[in-house]
Amino acid sequence: MDMEVAYKEDLLTSFAEAFSFDRLTDVRVFFAPGRVNLIGEHTDYNGGYVFPGALTNGTYMVIKLRDDGEYHLRSANFDTSVVFRNSDLRFDPKDDWGNYPKGIIAELAKLGVDLPGATIYFYGNIPNGAGLSSSASIGMVTAYGLTQCSGVDIDRVTLAKLCQRMENDFIGVSTGLMDQFAVGMGKKDHALFLNTSTLEYDQVPLILKGYKLVITNSNKRRGLADSKYNERRRECEMGLEQLRKKQPNLSHLGEVTEEMFAELGPVIEDELIYRRVRHVVTEDARVLAAVSALKAGELQTFGELMKASHLSLREDYDVTGVELDTLFDLQASAPGCIGTRMTGAGFGGCTVSIVHEEEITAFQTVVSKGYEKKIGYKPTFYVTELGDGVNEWKGGA
Repeated sequence: MDMEVAYKEDLLTSFAEAFSFDRLTDVRVFFAPGRVNLIGEHTDYNGGYVFPGALTNGTYMVIKLRDDGEYHLRSANFDTSVVFRNSDLRFDPKDDWGNYPKGIIAELAKLGVDLPGATIYFYGNIPNGAGLSSSASIGMVTAYGLTQCSGVDIDRVTLAKLCQRMENDFIGVSTGLMDQFAVGMGKKDHALFLNTSTLEYDQVPLILKGYKLVITNSNKRRGLADSKYNERRRECEMGLEQLRKKQPNLSHLGEVTEEMFAELGPVIEDELIYRRVRHVVTEDARVLAAVSALKAGELQTFGELMKASHLSLREDYDVTGVELDTLFDLQASAPGCIGTRMTGAGFGGCTVSIVHEEEITAFQTVVSKGYEKKIGYKPTFYVTELGDGVNEWKGGA
């Protein structure tokens, strides 16, 4: 049996067992990837540039519609079972992970989407809290799957915005749009060059020529809602307000070029706020340079820009921490590695590295030994590729 077909059969079997179905009819399977951001960190909520890609790992959703307005949710990754009705779409702490799909259903209801209820089983093969966007993955697979099953035609950009609203308003985390956009619009072997202020984007081929992407999980969980993510966002807003003293028409930091910042920057008297804004401005410039380098086939230059990004996130934005910095220092000098940086919001989570395929084992050995010696436990490695965005997973069955 084809491995993909067997994988789908396993998901359907797990779905049937979880909900005690004797036979399965009218069941569909959907998949939404996680995402890795190659460069352009903490720029999305500032209206700047980002460069993420969709992973081949993500969240699978097996779904069967109901006719009683109830939702019965189970997950292979969590013990909590969640049950609620269309008449009770409120955030509830006891529902834990189930608040993400519940929030999506609440947002769809606001758009007038009439859902009949559903029995849903989730399985994710990306680590939660690792900065690979498991939250956007479960949000997008829920939104896409429910609308497809209900015959409602909502384009992917609108769904991405809906998922962002869910995280902002229902969960209470002030995320930008990058994660949901990448999960929705990803394309195999391409990274997504996105202007988050206009939503203009370009699919840029990622031609690695003998190199592989290696994601390293620090195995320090990163509780995004409890982290300093929202604090950084407020600091950027403060910086923008101060820049407006000299440039009143600025709508977001993404409009500020390095040349403009050289002129306007001195108006920011608080040194910490100045560094926060400097990161955003220089990171936007690095994204533009990185895209140009890839299009010119200059992979080494791209790798150097990744390293510069991490240093800015460490020195100016202060979102790395000892675990990510230890990984970075080890990886930057490890065998076969030409580029590496933290990816995601920071405060734990993962790095992404470009490593020559013949050196991956040596790279992992050096990094793992050095990390365990300093931190006390081992990291986890994922050799990965860039895949497609959210889709219905036919799987041949």
